[in-house]
Amino acid sequence: MSFKPLIKNPIGKNNPITVQVLGICSALAVTAQMKPALVMAISVTVVVAFSNLIISLLRNTIPPRIRIIVQLVVVAAMVILVDQFLKAFFYEISKQLSVFVGLIITNCIVMGRLEAFAMSHRPLESFVDGIGNGIGYGAILLIVSFFRELFGSGTLLGYSVIPSGWYAENGGFYQNNGLFILPPMALIIVGVVIWVQRSRNRELCEKN
Repeated sequence: MSFKPLIKNPIGKNNPITVQVLGICSALAVTAQMKPALVMAISVTVVVAFSNLIISLLRNTIPPRIRIIVQLVVVAAMVILVDQFLKAFFYEISKQLSVFVGLIITNCIVMGRLEAFAMSHRPLESFVDGIGNGIGYGAILLIVSFFRELFGSGTLLGYSVIPSGWYAENGGFYQNNGLFILPPMALIIVGVVIWVQRSRNRELCEKN
C-alpha cells in the first residue's frame, strides 16, 4: 500500500475538520494564538499516530465487545503522557491550553481513525495514517490561528507584526480587532476555508 495517499488525502480532499467536520471544538478554542494551536496540533498528531500504531498491533487480540474500552484506555494513556510532557517542558503553553489537552481523548478524529483504519490495517500504515490526519488537523488550526492572532492581536507566534496604532497607507490607523479573538470568528474562518476548498475541488460538493 502506498503511503502517499495516507498523508495527502487528510490534508486535502479528506481533511478531518473541513470535510469530515471533526475536531471543530478545539479549532474554536485554541486558535486565538498560533503557539497553543501549534502545540495542540503536534499533541493530537502524536496521540493519533501512536494510538493507531498500538491498536493496530493489538487488533487481532482485542475481543470485539470491548474494543471501544481498549481504545479509550490506549488513547487516555497517550494523552496523559503528552500532557505530562507539556507540563514538564512547556509549562506556560500547557497552562494556556488548560483542559483542552486532556480533552483530546474525546476528539472524534482520534477514535474515528482507530475504528475506521487501525482496526483493519497493518501497524506501519496505521501509524502513517495517524500522522497524515494529525497534519491535516494541524494545518487548519494553524490557518485559523494565523488570521486570528494577526488581526486580533497584531502578533504572530507572540512577535509584534502590526502594532496597535500602525499607520496605514490610506491615512488611518489600524486598531487590533477584538472580534478575531472571540470563538465565533474561528467558526467564520473555518467556514471560509471550507468554501475555498470546495470551490477548488468540485468533487467535495458532489459527495454532499
